[in-house]
Amino acid sequence: MKIGLLHSLIRKEEKLLIEAFRKAGVEPIMIDDRKLIMDFHSAPDVDILVERSINHSRALHALRLFESAGVCCVNSHKVAQICGDKLLTTAALKDHGVAQPHSRVAFTEESALEAIEELGYPVVLKPAVGSWGRLLSKINDRDAAETVLEHKTVLGSYHHSIFYIQQYIEKQGRDIRSFVVADECIAAIYRSSDHWITNTARGAVASKCEVTPEIAEISLAAAKAVGGGIVAVDLFESDDGLLVNEVNYTMEFRNSIDTTGVDIPQVVANYVVGLVKQ
Repeated sequence: MKIGLLHSLIRKEEKLLIEAFRKAGVEPIMIDDRKLIMDFHSAPDVDILVERSINHSRALHALRLFESAGVCCVNSHKVAQICGDKLLTTAALKDHGVAQPHSRVAFTEESALEAIEELGYPVVLKPAVGSWGRLLSKINDRDAAETVLEHKTVLGSYHHSIFYIQQYIEKQGRDIRSFVVADECIAAIYRSSDHWITNTARGAVASKCEVTPEIAEISLAAAKAVGGGIVAVDLFESDDGLLVNEVNYTMEFRNSIDTTGVDIPQVVANYVVGLVKQ
């Protein structure tokens, strides 16, 4: 059994996964995306590839080439493509009837300002591609909207020329991250912060959240909408029930193992080994 682990830096998550695969009787084949060279015809000799790249572009293109060479990938290129782009995620959730905050997409400063005022202040302006809560802007009024839109237009990259605007949800200082492996929601945490951004990468504190039937149902629906596999789902608690904020395809779990009491990397490793044995 040859299981490839595509990685950039080897973080705590990757170390935990290596240990979990060893417990499952497999020594993973480490594939560094910084050294990887592919010729469009072949790929490293592995039965399955587990994607753990930090860089979205590297992950996306490597997955496409591995799949083209006949290698099964977890997660797949399709899942990475959808989850890595907030517009595609929103469209996939909408197509599958999964509840989420209202959002708008615009392509110019003028239409973006109109979309913001159509949604009503405050709103959150997000880059279409991005992670770890970076480059988010909470827009409270027209003056702030005009300023941020101008800065994004003048200073932004290609991705910032597309304006993704989301309804601001008052989440009372916390959100929920749930973890889905295949057809099971295996664990969940609250992420709490005094700041309106509740990513643990930005200092939010993790605490255990019981996986209720409602959390499991919407998490599994979100995972199915983007193509399944191994994902983390970010949820908002709202007056209208749970809403899906984002779906993450290279999930981080270092702060969630002790918090939830669930050995997340072992569940992931066992799932991947099971796929190879099928």
